[in-house]
Amino acid sequence: MRYRNVGRWGLKVSAVGLGSWLTYGGSVDDDAAKACIWRAYDQGVTFFDTANVYMRGGAETVMGEALSQFERSSFVLATKVFFPMGDGPLDSGLSRKHVIEQCHASLARLGTDYVDLYQCHRYDTATPLEETCRAMDDLIRRGDILYWGTSEWSADQIAHAVDLCRGAGWSEPVSNQPQYSALTRRIEKRVLPTCAEYGLGNVVFSPLAQGILTGKYRAVDDIPPDSPAAGSDAAWMRPLMKPEVLDAVNGLHRVAADAGCTVAQLALAWCLRLDAVSSVIVGATKTEHVDDNVGAADLDLAPDVLAAVEAALAPVASAST
Repeated sequence: MRYRNVGRWGLKVSAVGLGSWLTYGGSVDDDAAKACIWRAYDQGVTFFDTANVYMRGGAETVMGEALSQFERSSFVLATKVFFPMGDGPLDSGLSRKHVIEQCHASLARLGTDYVDLYQCHRYDTATPLEETCRAMDDLIRRGDILYWGTSEWSADQIAHAVDLCRGAGWSEPVSNQPQYSALTRRIEKRVLPTCAEYGLGNVVFSPLAQGILTGKYRAVDDIPPDSPAAGSDAAWMRPLMKPEVLDAVNGLHRVAADAGCTVAQLALAWCLRLDAVSSVIVGATKTEHVDDNVGAADLDLAPDVLAAVEAALAPVASAST
C-alpha cells in the first residue's frame, strides 16, 4: 500500500480507501461488512469513509464496531453531514445547530472521541457559509474533529470557503470528495485545478463508476443476478448502464491483461495517476473485492497503457460527464 498526503496538509491516507455507501448497515450483512473492513486494514488500508445518512447511522455503527479492534491512531476515520437525519425542519443542512449536533451523534455511533475528517456532504445554500465554516473551526478547537472537508462542492464554493477561513483565521477545508472515474470526469476542468491552487486533496468516490469499471457487466441484457445492477441499488447505475458504455469498458479487458492487472485495478490506478487525487474510495461486499482493489495502490501505469484507456473510454466519458 502507498500513502499520500491530503493536499498540502500533513494528514496521510492510504491511496485506496474503503467506503460504506449503499453497503454497510444495510444490504451487506454486518459480519460480512466487518470482514471486509478487517481485511482492508490488514492489507494496509488506513482511510475509512462513511456518512451519517448512510442507512441513517447504520453504516457508522458497523464501521465503528469493526474499527474498534484497532489502535485509534493507526487509521483515518471520515464521516459527513448535510442530508436529512429526520423529518423535522432542523434535521438537515449545514447550520451550526445541525452540524454540531450531528457531529456528536456520529461520534456516539462510531464509538470514538474524535473524527479525523468531517465533511460537508453537499453545499447548503440556505445557511451562510461563514456559519458553517465557524462551526467546523469550533469543532476542531474542541477536539471533536481534526480536519474538515467538502464533498461535491463547486470550484467557486471551495475557493470561497478557503478565502473566508483564511481571512477569519479559521481552520480551512483540507479535502474535497467528488465523484470521479474514467467515465465521469466533470471535475477535471475547474474543481481539480482549484483544489490544487488552494491545497485541498481529493478523496474521490465511485472511482469504479458503481461497478461498471470492474468489467463484470458485459451487456445490458446480461446482468449477473447477484450484482448491484440487478438489485434495488440499480437506479444509481442507470445513467452509465448503456450498450455503448459497456462496449467501451469491454475493450479494457485486453488493456488490463497487457498491463498485468484486473480491469478494476486499471480503473483505480487511472484515477491515482493524478497527484491531485489523494485516495480512491471503493466499496466492497466481499473480501475478494478488497484484495483486488488494494492491488491498484502499487500500480504505475505506463504512458501507452494510459493512452489505451483513453482511446477506449474517451468517447463515452465525454458523453457521460
